[in-house]
Amino acid sequence: MKKYYSHILIFLTILLFPVFLFSQVQVKEKEIPKPTTRILFVFDASQSMYGRWQSDMKITIAQKLLSNLLDSLKDLPDLELALRVYGHQKQYPPQDCDDTKLEIPFAKDNTVKIKNKLKALIPKGTTPIASSLELSANDFTPCDNCRNIIVLITDGIEECGGDPCAVSKSLQKRGIMLKPFIIGIGKDFSSAFSCVGSYFDASSEQEFHQALNIVISQALNSTTAQVNLLDTYGNPTETNVNMTFYDNFSGLVKYNFIHTLNNKGLPDTLTLDPLSTYHLVVHTIPPVEFDSISLTPGKHTIIPIDAPQGYLNLKMAGNNSNEMKNIKAIVRQGGKMETLNLQSFGETEKYIIGKYDVEVLSLPRLYINDVDIAQSSTTTVEIPQPGIAVIQMSANGYGSVYQEDDNKLKWIYNLTENTIQESLILQPGRYRVVFRTKYTTISAYTVEKSFKVASGTSISVKLFQN
Repeated sequence: MKKYYSHILIFLTILLFPVFLFSQVQVKEKEIPKPTTRILFVFDASQSMYGRWQSDMKITIAQKLLSNLLDSLKDLPDLELALRVYGHQKQYPPQDCDDTKLEIPFAKDNTVKIKNKLKALIPKGTTPIASSLELSANDFTPCDNCRNIIVLITDGIEECGGDPCAVSKSLQKRGIMLKPFIIGIGKDFSSAFSCVGSYFDASSEQEFHQALNIVISQALNSTTAQVNLLDTYGNPTETNVNMTFYDNFSGLVKYNFIHTLNNKGLPDTLTLDPLSTYHLVVHTIPPVEFDSISLTPGKHTIIPIDAPQGYLNLKMAGNNSNEMKNIKAIVRQGGKMETLNLQSFGETEKYIIGKYDVEVLSLPRLYINDVDIAQSSTTTVEIPQPGIAVIQMSANGYGSVYQEDDNKLKWIYNLTENTIQESLILQPGRYRVVFRTKYTTISAYTVEKSFKVASGTSISVKLFQN
């Protein structure tokens, strides 16, 4: 009976082992962490905010509407808020252009602190917008996975001689923040702020309320896009290539995606930040690019790019040894000198359709020009199988190997000075080696020998004085 159960146990082990092994190699895809959105409200508490506007003073209306907005944000995940205020510490006159302060730093669940600070603000001073924006760079502490956004709420323009446009461009260029939002209260300031960021005119309380909601919606909501890599027939069939999205303004890398077709055969949907304008590079060989891609928040965007591709197969005739398989080739676009790829023989690579020049890094080098790569087809470039020449010298010395071509010698290789034997992989053909040992001072002691290399064979070339 024991023997029977042991057989059953062995059978079950054999049966279940593949299942166990398969379960071990399953890779659970990790959920990509969402970025933390950090919104810095830069709030105008200068003396002019005491002015009457619609139903109340500007400061009272702005405090109330921003506080109501904060109530709607308090329970949102992946969100941190902060408050910087200017014009609230020093009375005007005299003008104090350093009157700007981070009142509430970034933290989670700090909406109550921000609301309390807003209620306590008393407009006093001037309007140092450029300085406030510049100092805001330090308000955003280092973060690897954060979106930094500034919302400037103001009823006036720069009064301290600064340049808000230049400061904003500098912060964006350095990747400190995304393009800021500006809400102008009571008057159209678009001519002053359009170069700073996305400007919203709040000529009435209702427009101010709407502007706040639009700004927050755009700041918090990503949008979707798909990249259609088109073949030569205009169909989005090309895939499995990396795509890099750069911020068009700063030049910084925003996203890397390996292009994918979903289970319906359609390009996969990407989630992108709509606050950036993008420069897209698709890393085909050669790469293709698409500049100034703008997304409309909440709207799916299709990005079509011509990327028709075919295959280049480098093949060597005959039975190849591992040593012979080490030969590579430089691939260039037809008529151009820039190296696109260094491809090994025995490999197949994908290229944008067109004409290519192939330089085989053999001895001697082979040049195959005008290689045509067509859509979804494989073009094969085949070279003869090389042979091996084992060159033996009596002592260290100086010498070179030449290809014999119509009674002319074409240099292909210099022998190593400090060795007495070298093995060279050579294309089939006729060669001549010329050599003199370093221990002789008479040119007449030069030795030369012609030899022939055949595919897949080895030849010994002895350079000894007779």
